[in-house]
This record gives sequence, C-alpha cells and structure tokens, in this order.
Amino acid sequence: MATASAASMVNDRKEIFGWAMYDWANSAFSTTVGTVFLGPYVAALAAEAAKAYPDGNARFLGVPVAPDSFFPYCVSFSVGLQVLFLPILGAIADYSHVRKRMMRLFATIGAAATILLFFVADGLWWLGGLLYIVANLAFGAAIVFYNAYLPDIASEDQRDRVSSYGWAMGYLGGGLLLALNLAFYLFSDSLGVPGSLAVRINLASAGLWWLGFSFLTWARLRSRRPARALPKGETYVSIGFKQLAQTFRELRHFPETLKFLLSYFLYNDGIQTVIAVSSTFAAAPLARGGVELDTQTLTAAILMIQFVAFFGALLWGRLATWIGAKQAIIVSLFIWLGVVLYAYGGLRGESRVMEFFVLGAFIALVLGGSQAISRSLFAQMIPDGKEAEFYSFYEVSERGTSWTGPFIFGLVNQWFGSLRYGILALIFYFVAGLIVLPFVNVKKAMEDVKKYDAAHVER
Repeated sequence: MATASAASMVNDRKEIFGWAMYDWANSAFSTTVGTVFLGPYVAALAAEAAKAYPDGNARFLGVPVAPDSFFPYCVSFSVGLQVLFLPILGAIADYSHVRKRMMRLFATIGAAATILLFFVADGLWWLGGLLYIVANLAFGAAIVFYNAYLPDIASEDQRDRVSSYGWAMGYLGGGLLLALNLAFYLFSDSLGVPGSLAVRINLASAGLWWLGFSFLTWARLRSRRPARALPKGETYVSIGFKQLAQTFRELRHFPETLKFLLSYFLYNDGIQTVIAVSSTFAAAPLARGGVELDTQTLTAAILMIQFVAFFGALLWGRLATWIGAKQAIIVSLFIWLGVVLYAYGGLRGESRVMEFFVLGAFIALVLGGSQAISRSLFAQMIPDGKEAEFYSFYEVSERGTSWTGPFIFGLVNQWFGSLRYGILALIFYFVAGLIVLPFVNVKKAMEDVKKYDAAHVER
C-alpha cells in the first residue's frame, strides 16, 4: 500500500481531528466501564452468588474469592498482561509498518469485548471480569499505536498542542457518554427499565461508542510506510523479539530519554494514586465530620472533573507553547504538591463539601495537562521508526508501576490509622519527580535522536 511521504502529511487538520477522535472514542471505556459501572455491578453479582457458600465468598474456577476483590484482581491481571505483551507488540508494529492495522485490530477486539458485557448477569458474574481483562489489554495495546502516531502527524513545534487536543477530546467524549449513561441509570425506573438492565445497556454503550467513533479515526489516519514483508523462515513474533532485543541494546544512545522515563515513573505514579484513592479519601473524613459524600455527590464530582479537565488540557497545551513543555510539567507538579498538602490539611470546616469540589477542579486543571505534555515531550526524545516500541515502554511505565502508590498510601494509612497521612505520603512521588525532571536535558535528548536517525538508514 503505497503512501505519500510522512513529511507531506504533518499538521494536517483533518488527520489530527481523526487521531484525536480515537481519544474521544476509547475514553468511554475508561469512564463508563472502568470508573463507574462495571466494578460495583460485578461485585454485587458476585455477592449474590456468594450467598450459596457459608464462608461468604464466591467461587471462580473453584477458588474462593471475596466479591469486592474479584474485579480488582482482574484489573491487576490485565495490567500484568499489558506489561508482558505491549513491548513485543510495539516491536512488531515498528518492524512491519502495520501500526494502523494493529491499532484497528486491538480497538475492535476491545470494543467487542465491551459490548459483550451486556450479557453479564446473574450466574455469569465472572464473565464481567474475563471480558474486562480482554478489553483492557486491547485498550492498552491500541493506545500504544495511537500514541506512536503523534510524531508522524505533528511537527515538533505543534506536538504539545496536538497532544493536549487529543487529551481534551478524550475527557469531553468520555464525560459526555458518562453523563448520558448516568442520566439513563438515574431515570431508568421511570422509563420502566430495571436497574440491572440499565447498567448492562450502559456497559455495552461504551463499546458501541468506542467502535463507532473509531471509524472516524480509520477514515482520517493514514499509514506512513508500505507494509514490510517477512524474511524467509521468520514470523512476526520472532522478528518482534529480535527487534525488541536490538532496541534494548541501543537504549544506551538515549540517556536523557531514560532519565525522563524515570521522572515520569515517579510523578505519574503519584498522579494515578491521587486519582485512584480520591473518592475513598474524601468520603471518610467528611463522613466523620457529619457530612457524607453520597454516590450522587461523588458522581457529580467525577463529571465535573471530566469537563474541567477538557479545558485544563487545552490550557496546558498553550502553557507549553509559552514556557516550554518541561517547564509546563514542572508547574503542574507544583500544583499537584499543593493539592496533596491541601488534601492533608483541609476539608475540615463547614464548607468541606464545597472545598472538595474546588480541590477536584484544581486536580482537573492539571490532570490532562500534565499527562498530555508528558506524552508530547516524550515524542521529541524517540528515534524515527521505533515510535511504537518506545511508547510501549512509556505505557508500561505508567501501568507497570502504578501499584506502588496505592500500596504506600494503604501502608501509611494502616500504620498511622489516618487517611490524611496516607495522602501526605504521596508527596514523595511529586518531589522525586521534581528532583529528576529538571536534570533532563531536552535539547541533548533531541540531538541524540537526530544523531541516531542520521546513522541509521530506513529499517
């Protein structure tokens, strides 16, 4: 499949819109399925199944499992599979030049698995976990190829803006479907729809949204190079392993890129932990103060964060243009520090519910921005032809280390008997990131990439 040169396609507005629409499409899975509906629904079904056993545990393949633990186990297992498979998939994509085809394949698998969640009911509670494992693995794989397109579709001076635009569209699309689904769920009784059926429809709608809007991406996004034929006696898997091994040997050429990844490991784990524990942290001290954050209040906060994050991502794209990408990330990390400190010392007075929403707004302002600019800055530090491999490392760094923050939060809370000390402990991640990030020499990283590209012919 012959294509035009990559240079002639850079900064094409229609293609960038198509690329960003994939973020709009797949964010429905993160919000509707991962954040709100699937976990509680599967736990409720498992709890019902557990009534048949005297120990109060459900049975999965004969193994006792606590109803509230089954879905978290599935999340952890799916992340483990991502850590194992994403680097090899990235290597295969970079060698074969079928990045768009692989992105489309995994997006379709993930969306199909999500649509099938409609059939999770009663005795099939375990199916919800298995389908989530498939969908989340496919979600992570497609994201690797999606991110790897950023250097192809945007020039160096436009990547911060384009990356922020993609994140913003993701928050808007995911938030819009979540708002529609929550409205449908809240009014399902008046519509004559049982609550369990409403949940199943909402879960399936995320897959339909994901798959349907992805067609805009397939229509606009163009392949950069013709597909490469396999050498005699090789398979894509064997070639992928060889390609990945070669990349590991060549990492010594990119010391600044590795330094940035270390910094990202640290501060992004802090960001992901704040997101993961925020509702648990907020509800407990407020309840002790006599004001409980009920489900509707927490849901309203989630929706608010989604839509404020849309503007926050766009704002940080502008900020990166004004002061530079690395400096914009540093500013966001100082705000994250302020969020953690205020969460530790605040939320105590009569207006603590309002304070929680204000705190959520600050989180939303830096949430998409810090992640979007990190993605675009990383794009400046990776060699041509190895985008999918390096973004697989990037994705693995986000998901493979995301257990450490929640573990530290839980451990400190258990030691001191206070969620406030648990949230305070997360300062370590932002401080550590702020220690490492200023020493990343972005200019040298870009020079290293150019030297490497100049020394290597078309692979």
